[in-house]
Amino acid sequence: MVLLTELNFNLPLTNPVIIFSLVLFIILFAPLLFQKIKVPPIIGLIVAGVIVGPHGFNLLLRDSSIVLFGTVGLLYIMLTAGLEIDLHEFKKNLFKSLAFGLYTFIVPMLIGSFAIYYLLGYSLAAAILISSMFSSHTLLAYPIASRYGIANKKAVTLTVGGTIITDVLSLLVLAAVLGTTKGNIAPAFWIKLSVSTVILVAIIILGFPIIARWFFKKFDDSISQYIFVLAMVFLGSFLAEVAGLEAIIGAFLSGLALNRFIPHTSPLMNRIQFVGNALFIPFFLIGVGMLVDFKILLKGFGALKVAGVMIVLAVATKFIAAWLTQKTFKLSQVERQLIFGLSTARVGATLAVVLVGYNVILGETASGDPIRLLDEDILNGTILMILATCTISSFISEKASRKIALLNEVADEVVKDVSTEKILISIAYPENVNNLVDLAYLLQPNKDKSPLYALHVVDDQDEAGKLSSAGKKMMEHAITYAAATDNKIIPINRYDVNISNGIVYTIKEYAISDIVMGMHHNVNKGEEFWGSVTEKLLHRTAETIFIFKASQPINTLKRIAVVVPPNAKHEQGFQHWFLRVKNIAKETGLPLFMYADNETISPIKMFNYSQSNPVAISFIPYNGWSAYFGFSQEVNTDDLFIIVSSRKGQLSYNDQLSKLPDFLTRKFENVSYIIVYPAQLQDSTFDDLTTIEENVLEKATKYVKKIFRRKHND
Repeated sequence: MVLLTELNFNLPLTNPVIIFSLVLFIILFAPLLFQKIKVPPIIGLIVAGVIVGPHGFNLLLRDSSIVLFGTVGLLYIMLTAGLEIDLHEFKKNLFKSLAFGLYTFIVPMLIGSFAIYYLLGYSLAAAILISSMFSSHTLLAYPIASRYGIANKKAVTLTVGGTIITDVLSLLVLAAVLGTTKGNIAPAFWIKLSVSTVILVAIIILGFPIIARWFFKKFDDSISQYIFVLAMVFLGSFLAEVAGLEAIIGAFLSGLALNRFIPHTSPLMNRIQFVGNALFIPFFLIGVGMLVDFKILLKGFGALKVAGVMIVLAVATKFIAAWLTQKTFKLSQVERQLIFGLSTARVGATLAVVLVGYNVILGETASGDPIRLLDEDILNGTILMILATCTISSFISEKASRKIALLNEVADEVVKDVSTEKILISIAYPENVNNLVDLAYLLQPNKDKSPLYALHVVDDQDEAGKLSSAGKKMMEHAITYAAATDNKIIPINRYDVNISNGIVYTIKEYAISDIVMGMHHNVNKGEEFWGSVTEKLLHRTAETIFIFKASQPINTLKRIAVVVPPNAKHEQGFQHWFLRVKNIAKETGLPLFMYADNETISPIKMFNYSQSNPVAISFIPYNGWSAYFGFSQEVNTDDLFIIVSSRKGQLSYNDQLSKLPDFLTRKFENVSYIIVYPAQLQDSTFDDLTTIEENVLEKATKYVKKIFRRKHND
């Protein structure tokens, strides 16, 4: 037993248990306190770091443990930016990202160099190096945009891309200035840096996806997958440092490479965000606060003058860059505010530049004091600049993100009331649960408003209670799996005369718009391909049905291939199924290919571009329905093959669709596919009569069997 007198309470604290407890309480309470006074939580953590740090009450040292966790937090921010970015939007805005990156680098460099050289009287080399700190920035406020659900918006996407460009250029300036002062810069230096950068990008962008696809196919354990992602990110960061770049570049590239393997609604993404937001990123923010030393304000007018000029230049030049970007690409005022807010904070690259410059000794004074490239006034001014820019960035980003989120919410309400769209997952086999839940979340048009239901039907004539027990276990697993993504499933356990009956009446009672179900166990037996449940559902329902067979995890697929029959545009559910397929492509980041005849391609194009967020689609004219089996040459085992079918007798139905079971069984046994049956106009009278006839016949059959069993037993 440890006596209280044996514990060391001397400041700064050294007991690891006390230190970690104090940090956790700061992470818990600092954001809550600042939220009450309408201040972004990020500021609360930075201010808490100032208070407990070595320049405050000296409760904690900024030792190796704080630096370690803080470094992980900074890399985590860049990883999250790479994972959450919309790849389609990123590719579409690549030129805009490049333009913003150049604006936000060149403007601070030119204005900053002139002002530092003439106003503060520093050497040209020092002025250029200080200006490179103005050019670089840290996506400190990115978690704010992510929290408001706007991480895939144009303003965020081009800012993230521009961040990488300006940080790389700023670090190149650092290398050039240091090489010049040391006299060892030569063409070989730039050749070596260029070659190593190309090799780094090739390894991460081309090599990491191959490793990730193999790993996710082989291992489905949640802990292993999370550790794998962290290992790949830190490997990418290490490779970036080997190439002579900053680690944050490698972290962001790793996030981009792993983007399509980690869907935004997946349990793995939820774990990544949870651990980062709960632990590593707060550690980083507290560590930033520990750097701030307000005592430098008492050291004379020189330090205050340098700090004031640096803060004004840092903020003003980023605003000008954001304004130029707005005018160039005709963005809205609120988008300009968000770009300015996200690109104003300085931490990572800025600290690297100032510390390296401070440690460069150019000579000695007559009294023996070192002459540094960047003196103590610049070091102290940089720390105050970090605090000021982080504060401004947080406030501006919070305000702009809230505005954009509200505008999007209003637009969604005007376009469509998604609360009327409800997805039902029909659960029958334990091995299908995860795949069906994943697909249902990919189909969801609005993660917050569109309900998701899970149904398990038990035949009330079944004598074995095992079926009911298995159903409860499957339902519990579905609920737990959904909870891992911070989502909710509404469970429905139902007893009915047969399974199809239970599904049909659940659809009616809950006003379901989409049904997601898996293939039954007899999928490879030609004449039993559909099974009795599917056959009856197709006959008795008019809602959109998605029948899914997963041969490998969705996140390991390479592309989506959709084949659309002629006359599909005339179906009642044409636009509905297209929006669902489009959502799968958007959420997974997979390239979308559509095979259809020219008369069908044209309305799909028009409808896609009429939406507020169209996706990139590669259209391939296809008229081979008369030779349906030839299509197998177009689809690979790593594709998600989506077949838009039709109920018999409907407008887009053709005789080739009757061959679908044999076609899929023989040609696509190892391919993941979804068969889509579009919604139809329902003949309720016919449906009700058919239901009554089927129920009467089924009950009569069971009654006869029951009597027969009794007589047999007697």
